[in-house]
Amino acid sequence: MASSTRTDRSFGTLLHTLRQHAGLSQEDLAGAAGVSVRTLSYLEQGRSRGPQRRTVQALVKALGLDAAGARGLEEAASAGRPRPVRTAKDVAVSTAVPETIAAVPEATLNMNAAALLPRAPRGFHGRTAELAALTRASAGEAPVCLVVGPAGVGKTALVLHWAHHDPAGLADGRLYADLRGFSDTSEPTAVEVLRDFLLALGVPRERIPESENAAAAMFCALAAGRQLLVVLDNARDSEQVRPLLPGGDRCVTVVTSRNKLPGLIVTDNACPVPVDVLPSQDATALLSRLLGAERVAAEPAAALELAELCDGLPLALRVVAARLAGRPDWTLAAMAGELSDETRRLSLLDLEDIGVRAALHLSLRQLPAHVSDVFAALGRHPGSHLDRYTAAALAGTDPATTEGALERLTVAHLLTESAPGRWTMHDLVRLYACGLDAHPDTLKRLLDHYITTATAAVAAAEPGAEDCFPLPANFHPPATVWEFADRAAAVGWYFSEQGNLTAAVTASHTAALHDRTWRIVMTMWPLMVWRVRDGWVPLLQTALAAARAAAEQHGEARVLNVLGWILTAEDRTAEALVHLEAASALAADAGDAFAEANALIVLAMAQATLGRLDVAAKSCERAVKLVREASDRRMERLALQHLARHQADAGHWQQALTTATRALDFDHRPDTTDIPHLLLLAIKGEALLGLGHHTEGITQLDLAAREAEAASYDDGAVRALGALLRAAPDTTVQARYDTALARLTTRA
Repeated sequence: MASSTRTDRSFGTLLHTLRQHAGLSQEDLAGAAGVSVRTLSYLEQGRSRGPQRRTVQALVKALGLDAAGARGLEEAASAGRPRPVRTAKDVAVSTAVPETIAAVPEATLNMNAAALLPRAPRGFHGRTAELAALTRASAGEAPVCLVVGPAGVGKTALVLHWAHHDPAGLADGRLYADLRGFSDTSEPTAVEVLRDFLLALGVPRERIPESENAAAAMFCALAAGRQLLVVLDNARDSEQVRPLLPGGDRCVTVVTSRNKLPGLIVTDNACPVPVDVLPSQDATALLSRLLGAERVAAEPAAALELAELCDGLPLALRVVAARLAGRPDWTLAAMAGELSDETRRLSLLDLEDIGVRAALHLSLRQLPAHVSDVFAALGRHPGSHLDRYTAAALAGTDPATTEGALERLTVAHLLTESAPGRWTMHDLVRLYACGLDAHPDTLKRLLDHYITTATAAVAAAEPGAEDCFPLPANFHPPATVWEFADRAAAVGWYFSEQGNLTAAVTASHTAALHDRTWRIVMTMWPLMVWRVRDGWVPLLQTALAAARAAAEQHGEARVLNVLGWILTAEDRTAEALVHLEAASALAADAGDAFAEANALIVLAMAQATLGRLDVAAKSCERAVKLVREASDRRMERLALQHLARHQADAGHWQQALTTATRALDFDHRPDTTDIPHLLLLAIKGEALLGLGHHTEGITQLDLAAREAEAASYDDGAVRALGALLRAAPDTTVQARYDTALARLTTRA
């Protein structure tokens, strides 16, 4: 047991010596004694010279002092405590008063219930789940309830409504302080808040200590044994809250903040009660409360549109209601029309110094400059969600660095982590971010990130596929490129990012970045293959216009080729033929053998749909000749595959068998999903059946089907299994066919 009887030094010096002797850091001792690190630091520096006995006793226990050591520490503390002037009346104070407030005569304390709560909010509606969660969270022992959510979501209104209507048993008072953590005015000090609390609890002004520690100790002592509700509104961080927490286990503390305050969860077991925007039904009901049920009921569709345009944010809804209240001749539909203009929406949602933009400004102002810069960059993202790679590209940094900023923005409720590693913005937050200054190359960096990532995804999903284009001039390579572990990861990325890629095309087209516009569309060709009937024509027409505006003939040829293929799949063959013949001619003029051969292969597909199978075969033969001369074996095998398909469809079985066998002799990588190889196996099986080699044909088709199933290539599996069923009906094969067809239909 440590011991010390020295009292000839200040309390701070003695405490520092004892802590070092015990081998404890300030953090260790603060945690063991239940005080903040800041308080302990102040004590050791002599800024708080005379802590109360309760604090000293906690330090004695944490330091493991014996009786002598405890006595020495208490004597040093006592020597530093202020000595108030005492009257004869004070001397007679009852010894039943807690020692920490012994200087306060019990007879002068106002023991009536303290009441500092502002009035209950008007027009409050909904929040049933949140009110119930707050009631549950407040039912524990010495509970600290943490009500968190974005700016303008109605956290204060929720808590005040609950405080006025729900809490039971808190008969000794309801205290409230606005900590102004997100305000243009300065924050109150802890001493100022504690002074208001102590006055409300009946402590005479002249008896309130001047130091934070002494005032906090007095508040804790007075709160111990009482049933108090303490509301700490608009807290900036956990440190601002801790000195204001009451003592005892019968008090309920409710803290509201735009930040998540994880530190308070760690140190004080705070229970989070998240508050998000209102669902549509509650949002329109709030409008009814504010404007009158009759006015809202007359335009239900417009009321719903207003709720959506306000993003379900109560602050925005109240501003809209205030504007409409001042214009009784305006319809809700007229206001919705005004708000539909994104360039004016935030201005319309501000009134005087109150509104969405002002609230978001105050939230952002609390963040470091580099985090604010990332937020401004994120405002240039046109899609619905982003990951850390996309955020890093927008910010012009690396994913690891950006992830810290994303976390800070999430804690501040300016971003929402909708899924692990995926973040979204509420619409009004996005509009606010769009209005902030960002680097002029932010959009280009985003587009080049998508080009790079999609190229990597193509390499993983369709191994061996040739790049569709050279990179644009002034390309901004991202600091880190997404690495796809396998085909499944690449396919998953494409499906999750389809909406973002489409939005990026629109943003690029609007910004007249023509060289990026058509390239992003062309990186989406695997999606077009997998989801051929998803309505790609408008997107490809945008790409075609961009390639022509950029005067990039090779890009125009390749876009025309894909456009012709999609039109063929949509049974718009006459239109397809025009584009495909133009694509072939452009590629020939440019000396691009790959693009010309590709155009001829797709042209053959269009010709085949018109029943011109022999013409289609000749187009494929021309393609084979072109790529053979160019020594492009991968493209040659692809041309042979299509040639064999047309020969088989025409019933030229021997030609089809010869062509398919020849193509199967080309290099095959069994560790990859080789779609041409799988299709060639099926064509060979069909040709064998057509030539009367029944057993061999069945074996070949079963091999093709099993390899396609193993590769999750449902289209190939359906083709091979369909041919098997036509040759030899079988219940097992039928079940396999139905399964593959169901997956293919669901995916399409």
